[in-house]
Amino acid sequence: QVQLVESGGGLVQAGGSLRLSCAASGRTFSRYFMGWFRQAPGKERMFVAAIRWSGAGLTYYADSVKGRFTISRDNAKNTVYLQMNGLKPEDTAVYYCASRNKLDYSDYEGEYAYWGQGTQVTVSS
Repeated sequence: QVQLVESGGGLVQAGGSLRLSCAASGRTFSRYFMGWFRQAPGKERMFVAAIRWSGAGLTYYADSVKGRFTISRDNAKNTVYLQMNGLKPEDTAVYYCASRNKLDYSDYEGEYAYWGQGTQVTVSS
């Protein structure tokens, strides 16, 4: 089992920044990739970013957040971060951290086995 706990959400004005954290525990070999997804009210959950735990930590981003969001990891703390800059009202959503126990990258939520409880991010205009 893998346990994921997100934190860092909140209310911010447009143009502001937030940093989300995802603390992971449990079976380390079950989390080759860590991803962030988000779900806005009335919409499907969408991919935001992903990072590989091992090696160079390759990163992947949705087009909507490229250049504004940065995913990173701290292996010593078993924590993944999502730095969000230049926030827009359309970034408002519940943000989820997820773990994928495969070596290849995926942006499909069905490929991620473990999920956190989510943290709310609200961006006011």
